[in-house]
Amino acid sequence: MTRKTFVIDTNVLLYDPESILKFGKNEIIIPVTVLEELDKMKRLPNDLGRNARAVFRFLDSLREMGEGDLHKGVNLPNGANIRITLEHKPSNSYFDISPSSNDNKIILAALMLSEKGGKVIFVSKDFAARIKAEALGIEAEDYENLKFSFDNIYRGVRRIETSKEAIDHFYKDSTMKADGLEPKPNEYFVMNSPEHSSAVGKYDSYKQQIEPLLKVPNIWGIKPKNVEQRCAIDLLLRDDIKLVTLIGQAGTGKTLIALACGLRKVFDENIYKRILVSRPVVPLGRDIGYLPGTKEEKLFPWMQPIYDNLEYLCDSHGNEPSETLKWVMESKKLEMEAVTYIRGRSLPNSYIIVDEAQNLTPHEVKTIVSRAGEGTKVVLTGDPSQIDNPYLDKESNGLTYTIWKFQDHKLYGHVFLEKTERSELAALAAQIL
Repeated sequence: MTRKTFVIDTNVLLYDPESILKFGKNEIIIPVTVLEELDKMKRLPNDLGRNARAVFRFLDSLREMGEGDLHKGVNLPNGANIRITLEHKPSNSYFDISPSSNDNKIILAALMLSEKGGKVIFVSKDFAARIKAEALGIEAEDYENLKFSFDNIYRGVRRIETSKEAIDHFYKDSTMKADGLEPKPNEYFVMNSPEHSSAVGKYDSYKQQIEPLLKVPNIWGIKPKNVEQRCAIDLLLRDDIKLVTLIGQAGTGKTLIALACGLRKVFDENIYKRILVSRPVVPLGRDIGYLPGTKEEKLFPWMQPIYDNLEYLCDSHGNEPSETLKWVMESKKLEMEAVTYIRGRSLPNSYIIVDEAQNLTPHEVKTIVSRAGEGTKVVLTGDPSQIDNPYLDKESNGLTYTIWKFQDHKLYGHVFLEKTERSELAALAAQIL
C-alpha cells in the first residue's frame, strides 16, 4: 500500500495532543509554523495552554519511542514516520499566496510537499483552511479519529410495542424479560400495547431483565413533565450509575433536573459531600481573566444560568425561597468552578455537573471525568447541535464522543431529552426557528 503524507494543522494537535499516533504507517509532517503557534500558547492559563504543553511533552517522548530525530524523521514503533519541516515556499513562481498568516504558511508547506510528488493530505479542524487548501489542489480532510455520528447516537430511551398481558404481568411481577431486544446497560423502555396500556422500565444488565423505575416524589419542588425527564431523574438518583449524560435542546430541563437531583442527594440524603457545577468558558475572543474582580466574580456571568436554575428550585422547595437559597449558598456544599480549574484536582464523594459539555473536546472530557474520585458521580449535559467552539461540531465534540464510548458500560446511563418544557413559546421557537 502506498504511504501517504499527512500535514497536520495546529488545531488538530490542540484537539488531540496524541493525534500523531492515529495516522497509521504513513508520513506525518508538522510544519515549523505549527510549533511556533503552540509555543505562543503554551503559557496560557487555560485548556489551550495545557494542550500545547501536552503536545510538546508528547513530541519530546517520541524520540524515546522511535529512532532518529524530528528534523530528519523519527520512525515510530507503529510504522509511521514523523518529522518537522522548515520550508513553506512553493517552487512555482507563478503561484501567488501571501505567507503573512500562519494558516497560509502551513498550507504552503503542504503545497511544497505535493509538488515533490506523492499523496499529500492536509488535516485541519478549520473548515476555511481546508477550503483554501482544496482550492490549491491539495487534498484536505477533517481530523475524524475521535468523531462519531450524531444522527445515529444512542438515545437511552426506546419505545416498544407489546401485549396488554405482558404489561399487566410487568406491573404484577415488577420484572420483564428482554428477549430479542438486545438492550444496552441501563437502557429505558417505554412499553405500549394496542389497548393503550403502557409502562416504563429500566434494563438491569446484572439481572438481565427490565425492572420498574424508582418511586420518587417531587424533587425540590419539581416533577417530571414527560417520560424522558422521568427516566433522566431515575438515572440521576441511582447511586450505582457513576456517569450520566443528558442531551437535548434548550428548555428540555437537562440542567434543572441534574441540579435538582444533586440537591436531593447532597442536602436531603447526604450521599455526596458536595455539588460541583462547572461550565467550559468559551467566550467570543475573551477569557475570564479579562473580567475584573475575584475568581468568583469573574465566573458569575458564565454561571448565571446555574444561579437561575438554583433560584427557581429554591423558590419551589420552600415557603421562604430567599432563606433556602441563602442556606444552600452558605452551606459550602455547592461549588461553582470553571472547567479549566477542575483539571489536576481529585474529587471524591462529589456530585459533579458539567454543563454545556458539547463545547469540550474528547481529550478535555477525558481529563475531567478522570478527576472523579471514589464515590463520585459525574453528569454531563449539553446540546451537540449548539456549539460555540469553532473547531468542534455535533460529531466531534466531547459529549457525543462520551456517549458512543460509554454506551455499553454498566456504570453509565444516558437520556436524549426531546421535548422542550420551558414554555409554550420556547417549544414553538425550538421547532420553527
